[in-house]
Formats: sequence, C-alpha cells, structure tokens
Amino acid sequence: MRRWTADALRALDAEDPLSAFRDRFLLPRGCVYLNAHTLGPLPGDTPAALARVIEERWGEGLARACERPGETALLEELAEAIARLVGAAPHEIAVGGSISVDLFELSAAAVDLRPGRSILLSERRSLPTALRAVQGLCELSRGEIELVLVEEDEPLADKLDERVACLVVSHVDDRTGRLVDLQALSAAAHEVGALLLVDLSHSVGAMPIELQACHVDFAVGCGDKYLCGGPGAPSFLFVAERHLERVRLPLRGRVGDAEPFCVESARPPGPGIGRFALASPSLLALEALRCGVAVVAEADLPLVRAKAMRSSEAFRALVGERLAGYGIELASPEDPLARGAHLAFSHPRAEAIASALAEHGVRGDFRRPDLVRFGFGPLWNSYEEVWIAAERFAEVVIERALASGFPPERPERARS
Repeated sequence: MRRWTADALRALDAEDPLSAFRDRFLLPRGCVYLNAHTLGPLPGDTPAALARVIEERWGEGLARACERPGETALLEELAEAIARLVGAAPHEIAVGGSISVDLFELSAAAVDLRPGRSILLSERRSLPTALRAVQGLCELSRGEIELVLVEEDEPLADKLDERVACLVVSHVDDRTGRLVDLQALSAAAHEVGALLLVDLSHSVGAMPIELQACHVDFAVGCGDKYLCGGPGAPSFLFVAERHLERVRLPLRGRVGDAEPFCVESARPPGPGIGRFALASPSLLALEALRCGVAVVAEADLPLVRAKAMRSSEAFRALVGERLAGYGIELASPEDPLARGAHLAFSHPRAEAIASALAEHGVRGDFRRPDLVRFGFGPLWNSYEEVWIAAERFAEVVIERALASGFPPERPERARS
C-alpha cells in the first residue's frame, strides 16, 4: 500500500501534466477549494469576456445583440465543445436551458416514446433535482405516470420490466460519489424495451463520458460544476440521434419552432435538437459557460480522471491514518474506479466540522444529515492541497473530539 506523504504529493505536482491549468483560474488566496462538485471556480478569462459582451453587444449593439445569427453561433460552439466531452455529436446537444426543465421535458418525451408503459424508475438517493422534476410530471399526469424508487441496496436492473418506460439515474451519486455503469444500465433497460435518461451533473468535465458508445437515450448536465460556467449557469441536454425526429415535448417555445417569427398560431416544431429551445437564452450566461467549457475542453479527460482518482485515494488514505477511532466513516465506495471525483465522510457533527474547516481555509461542504464532502478538481487543485486538506480535517476533528470529552487513542501521525 502506497505511503502518502507531503513530499510524495509535492513530487506528483512537479510532474503533473495538468498543473498549468491551475493558473487559468482565479482562486481565493489561502483557500483550498474542494467544493468543485457544487460550483467550479472562476476561469481567468471570464470577467473580460463578459465585459466585452456587455460593452460591445449590449452597450453598442443594443437590439442587434438579440439577433439570432450571433446567438446561434455561440450555441453551436458550445454544443460542439460539450459533445466532445460527453461522447456525442453536436447535433445531439442543446445548450441554454434549466436542468429541472430539461429533466421534466426528457422524462415526458421518454414516456411518450413508450406508449403503454407508465413507470419511471429511479433510485431514492438520486439527485433531488431529478426526483423533483420527475415527481412533478407524475403529479400532473394524475396517476397515469408513476415514479418507482429503488432503495440503495436493491439492484436497479432487477426492477426493470415491460411496465418501465424510462430508467432515470445519476451518473455519479450526488451524496456519496458512487459511479454507475452506463453501458450495463443501458443494456439492461433496452433488454426490456425501456429507455435510459442520465444526469451527468457530477461527472461531465471530471471524466471521459461516452454517451453514444453506451447507447444512452437521453442525458442532462449542468454548467456550474466542473464546467465552471458560474452560479446558475445554463444546462445542456442530449438526445440520441435515433430519437430526434420522433420525440414530442410537453413544452413549446417560439424559438424552437421551424419558423420562430411566423404569426400563425399553429406552427410545427423545428427540426432536430433545435426544437428543445424554449426561449432566447442569456447571452451573458452563455458567454460565461463558453469560457469555462473552453478551458475544460483543452484538457485530456483520461488524465483528468486519473488525477481525480489519485487525489481522492491519497485523501482517503490520509484521513484513514489520522482519524481512525474518531467516528469518521467513509460514505463513498472504497474503490476509486467505483466513484466520481468526490469523497463523502459521515460523522454526527458533520455540519460543525464543515463549518470549522471553512474557517481554516478548506472549503468542502456539508450534506444532510451527516456528510462532509470533498470534491477534487484536477484542473485547479494541486496534489499538495490534498495533504493540507487532510491535515486540517484531522486537526478539526481531533480538536472537537477532545473538547467534547471523547478522546480516543490517537493514531500515529504520519510525518512529511
């Protein structure tokens, strides 16, 4: 078993092929930012790019800023870049929506494509955003569509049958970081005639994804996490080419019609992925997302994945060494191949620990009821920060354990 020390981690930084990306982000001084799975940091190019859009397209261009050619070019650029990140074709990607609306639309489209089937199948621990969107659809259907939730210890494939219209899953579990096998789930769903809808919010930009190769039917992803598009960044959706001309949507927007400016009340939907556009997107939001995606798209995703696994594994080992006997339990899979780019630890005082860590310059985050999470952003986190974060985590937990009168036998401290 590898011995992780400060010197060993610094040595990894010296040979890290991704180290130059760190300078592409504006990171707060003195902060170890391990909250990447909630909001990615600010790319250095974003402020100037937004200023240009404000001054040139809005300030000088005025109404011309709303003209479709410029907006269409930006959407196409984003679709092409995101398609490369998720293993899809650009014409299968639509950008500029809301992830909740996208999930609602795609769930409804899946049910429509599978007449006679009434069940949407998901996991109880799925991303709350996904569950709420699907629950809303079921409530509106007045019992015609049912959401069936599988418990954590039940294999999803065992619940698939001819009543299921669509299997809705998170590629990486929001709470624990558990990674699902898209190829296997797709095969299991298709074997019984069901479709597969995947939420990529906690994986896109952090690992290679191959939607076409895995025969995924639909997918959604957010732009504010590893894609670094900023708070409230637009989402994107994927529709496999085989479904594009058959899919029908419950929501329609003028800009998604074949003739957006036609005055007739009954207008046909636009061709292909363009019909998913409900309204004109925010050019400022799209520009911020473009800056983030541009940085991520330059990186070699297999290297990104390898660094995330190595970083999280070093952190897991260091925490295990320092906090054995202090009530800290790993809530993520032990195997780095079975998880995404974040780790979760459970502790009865998780919220207080996360708050204290922030005061000590380490920004992880808290998830109810008892999880402290740490996300590893391979493009902006160094290996040395893994050591720093593990040391401060241990100091906070041990200090609070001693203060509460629970001083177990302290493990032998590793030396750097």
